Parts: sequence; structure tokens; C-alpha cells
Amino acid sequence: MGVAEKIFFGLFLPSVWCKSFHISLPEKIEALSGSCVLIECAFEIEEKYDKDLTESAAGIWFKDNSKNPVFNSRTPSEKHFRGKLTGKIEEKNCTTIFYDVSSNHDGKYYFRIEGNGGLKYNYQKPDVTINVIDSPHNPTVKLYVDEKEVQSQQEVLEGSSVCLSCSAETLCSFPPATLTWSSTSRLPFSLQEKQNQTKLISHLNFTATPLQHTVTFTCTVTYQLQNNNKTAKESLMLHVQYSPKNTSVSVFPSDPVLEGSSVTLNCSSDANPAVINYAWYRDNGEELEQLLRQTGDTLIFNKVISTHRGWYYCRAQNQHGTQNSSVLLDVQYSPKNTSVSVFPSDPVLEGSSVTLNCSSDANPAVINYAWYRDNGEELEQLVRQTGDTLIFNKIISKQRGWYYCRAQNKHGTQNSTVMLDVQYIPQISTSSSCNITDVTMCLCEVDGNPSPIVEWHLSGRPVTNSTIMSISEERLSSTVLRSFITLHHSHTHTSSLLCVTTNTHGTAKKIFQLKQTASFQMDFPSLMIGAAVGATVMAILCITAHLYKKWICKTRREDKTGLVLSDGAVSQENDGESLYSNKVMLSHVGAANMNHTEMLHYSSFDFRNTKRESAEIRGVSSLTADYAVIRYCQTNGTR
Repeated sequence: MGVAEKIFFGLFLPSVWCKSFHISLPEKIEALSGSCVLIECAFEIEEKYDKDLTESAAGIWFKDNSKNPVFNSRTPSEKHFRGKLTGKIEEKNCTTIFYDVSSNHDGKYYFRIEGNGGLKYNYQKPDVTINVIDSPHNPTVKLYVDEKEVQSQQEVLEGSSVCLSCSAETLCSFPPATLTWSSTSRLPFSLQEKQNQTKLISHLNFTATPLQHTVTFTCTVTYQLQNNNKTAKESLMLHVQYSPKNTSVSVFPSDPVLEGSSVTLNCSSDANPAVINYAWYRDNGEELEQLLRQTGDTLIFNKVISTHRGWYYCRAQNQHGTQNSSVLLDVQYSPKNTSVSVFPSDPVLEGSSVTLNCSSDANPAVINYAWYRDNGEELEQLVRQTGDTLIFNKIISKQRGWYYCRAQNKHGTQNSTVMLDVQYIPQISTSSSCNITDVTMCLCEVDGNPSPIVEWHLSGRPVTNSTIMSISEERLSSTVLRSFITLHHSHTHTSSLLCVTTNTHGTAKKIFQLKQTASFQMDFPSLMIGAAVGATVMAILCITAHLYKKWICKTRREDKTGLVLSDGAVSQENDGESLYSNKVMLSHVGAANMNHTEMLHYSSFDFRNTKRESAEIRGVSSLTADYAVIRYCQTNGTR
């Protein structure tokens, strides 16, 4: 029943109502004991009394045709109901509120207006009936599915849009009445509330899921009174139909499953309506193979073998759909298919971060991983490395090589290997050097990954094999290469030889100094000491040579054969011309032919191959003799 069953607003429509005495009241109002009651009221008077209607006019209420008023807005009394005229009387609004409602307020009421002059009038018809109740009425809950009202017991299909609507009479209370929702399960939903003059309305919106099935939703209206609150509630249980959910497969007996034992797989599922069919499948690696002979919610292996190991699927079905569930039938065995992967994948650049990951198929799972490295002689265990990963935060070239992972469970072990191919820019070994004899031979040993190439540069230009020089290579390993170059004596006049090695990651160079003079000029203290020692030795040699030559000259006056002593150079009289002699003993024939027009004999001297401990060589180590000049000694001893 509504609070106000009928309200007339005709007084506000002058085109309909004539200017005469008239009042608009609700026919019936319900009031909650202990709260308040609000009487919506509007009146009209004859036009001639308009000047007498002011804000000082009195609004008076009478009850049950009594001649004694129960309320007077101008002169309130303790005998009157406690209340207030909330409308503006001068605007013909007589809305009134009574407080502390009790059973005494139950009855019929009419209104009287008293203004200035002759404005005095009783509006005995129509009157308003106030019905006082001790408890509020229960709210009304309705079910809407996809915006259409359905019966509360009707089942809702999963995925539908659901709205639960709750409405309750407003009734007068301070603060105003409220509507609240509760459910037997905490669920997400959206709430919309609105209120009009007679109704409180709240909408609960959500999408139907299996979670709402058999959940009870309760709407409660609460009126806050001065002494206590009064409530009323209404509930609705939701029924949702849905396809199979929470399908699962269990294994009996539980793991471990040993080969040869009996095993049962059991399938269960939650559905509304209940599951009408179960089907079993096995994953054969390419597709799901249906086990046609297996029906019902159980799959039995009387004697399981290792080939039965794998994934098994149960499919549950009802009229709204299907759902699968899978289980791994795990037959135990030692590690298999062990492998090591490199991240990032090859090639691995020196200085980068590298992770080796070891994986293995085992049942039960691998309990221990061990890492080893092949150091060329044996497998060296990396004691500090445990777990299925081996991490190099900043890898270097020396860490290149074969790595082994050993996976172990209680049934056995299995190894797997991987080549960690660390790539780096070429490096030239310190053993690279030159050996200078009659020919110059240089060795350039390089190490790089990918394997580098070697080029030789002479006088700033690359050189190749030719008749005057030869280049050969020797590969020591997949990363180490030796290159040899042989230069004939005529090409050693240049000061430097350059070895250039290159791979995809960079280039390295090394300069070889070919001239000894250039190398000795770099050592100034040795040069000064050598010069001092050389000067001393030369002085001694000059004195000795002077005495020796006098003796030779004397001998020549007696012996005219012109023989030259071995390892020595003598001068002979020959019309004042010089004789250039190889350091060999002249024969008698040679002495007899000294007057031959071709008087020059050239000899090259290479002091670089002499022993360093020779003081004479150290003293003149910076000098290079290309030829020697020998003059005849005159009979009087002059040169």
C-alpha cells in the first residue's frame, strides 16, 4: 500500500479550477510509530480574500471532527501534536509535519485557514487519514533478466545480464530511510539507487555466473528513529544454469606410479544441469586420440607400462557446453633428453653476460645438477656452480670451451654437453718476433674468434708471395694462426714491417723494426757506453796497427811476393791506388796480378751476428761496414 494514494495538484492549475475554497490532500498516509508523518497540502481561497492571506495567517489541523485543534501554527500548545508547518502559508502551501508519531496520531484530519479580516475557512472535505503502524512493511524484490522481468524461481542462463530491484515505502524518518543489499557470498556487483516522494528504489546489477548459483540476495530497509532503528527485509535465491566447470581428473593410487601397478583415473565436474556424458582422450604428441572403449567418469589401467606415460584428458558435457581437464600419468624413470641451451644464443661476444641452462626430463624430477668443464685433460667440476643454470656475468675468451651438465634423480644420471663459443677480437702474441740473418724471417702469431686473417704490410703497402719474399701460414687451432714472412736482404732497408690481423669483431696490429740502428738509437745510455768503449778499443787498435804496419813494411822490403796474412788486411805499393780485398789470403798469382786494371774487391761486413760480449763490436755497434779500404804502405812507412 502506498503512503499517498492520491494527491491533487489542481490548485496549481488555474485554467482548470475556479477561484474558490479548495484543498489538495493525500487520501491516506502510513506513519511508522516513533518516527514522523508528513502531510503534503495545498489550498485555494476565493479571490476577494487574497489581500487577507499573509505570512501571519494560521494553519490549523483538526482530528476526527473534534472541535479542538491538534495543531496550530500560530499558537502551538503542549496539548497539541508536536509539529511544524513547513509550507509557506502565504503561497497557499499548507504542508505540515508531525513528530513523535504514536497511536494517538491514528485518525482523520482536516485543515482550517485563519487570515486577516474575514479570511476564516474549514476545509472539511476532503480529509486525510493517517494510519500508524508499529513495524515497516517488507520491501519488494523483483528479478529482471536482460531487462525483462521474470519469476524469482526461474533459472537464469550463465552470461545473462541480471538486475535485482528492491523498493520500499519512504515513510517519514530523520535521517531518511536507506536500502542495503547483502548476499550469502561476497560477489562483485554495481548498485544504483533512486528515491521519489513515495518510494525508495535500489537496483543490483551483475552478469550471471556459476558463482551466483543458489546464492541468496537480501534487501533491507532501515528507518532511523530517535530511540531505535526499525528494519524490514526481503530475500531472493538466484538459480543459474551453466556448462561444466571445475572439471578435474584425479589419480588413484596417488603418485608415484610404478610400472606394472594398477591405476585408476577419475573425472569430476560441476555443472547445472548435471553432466550427461564423459569422454576420455590421450595426447599422442600430434592430436588428442579418443579412447573409444572408455566411457563413464573412470579410466582404469590394470597393469600400467612405461609407454602409458603421458597426458590424459577428460571431457565433461551437458546441454550448455563442455569442459576438458587433463592429468599427467607419471611413470617414474631416470633423466632423459638432457640438454644445455645458451642464452643469448651463439655467437657469444667477449664481455657479455651468458647463461647456460640445463633441462632434463625425469620422473621424479631432477634433484641435482652438476656442471663440468673440459680443460683439455679431464672434466673439471665447477664446485661453486649448482642448480640448472650456469651464469657468466662478464665472459672472457679463456672461458671458451666444452661445458657439461649432469642431471640426477634417484633412478640415475645423464650428461649433456654444449660448446660455449666465445668470440673476441684478434690478439697478437708476445712471442711474435723477427730473426735477421742473411735473410729476414718474421713470425706473427694471432689468436681470435672467428678465426682471423693475417696481412703483412711493407713500406705501408700489403705484400704477397713473390720471388723476393715468401709468406706461409700454420694453423695451431681453430682460433690460433701463425704467419711467417721471409724477406731477402735487399728489402731490409725499410725501417719497419707491419703485421695486421682482422676478424668480424676488430683488428690488431704489430710493428717489427728491421733496422738495428733504429732500435739502438732508442737506447741512449747503451749508445753512450758503447761509443766510449769503442773509442778506447779503436785507440788501442790504431796503435797496434801502426806498429804492426811498420813491421809489415819492413818485411815487404825483404819479401816482394805481396802475400796478405789471413784475417788481416795489408797495403801494398801500387802506384798510389787502393786495393779492396775480400778477407782471404791472396795467392802468389793474386800478388803477381796486382797491377791488373780491375783493382776493386768488395766485401760486406755484418756486425749484427757478432757476439755481444765483444768489446770491439759493442763499441762500434752503431756502425755498419759496407766495404774496407786498404792502401799500400810506402817503404818509408807512410800510408
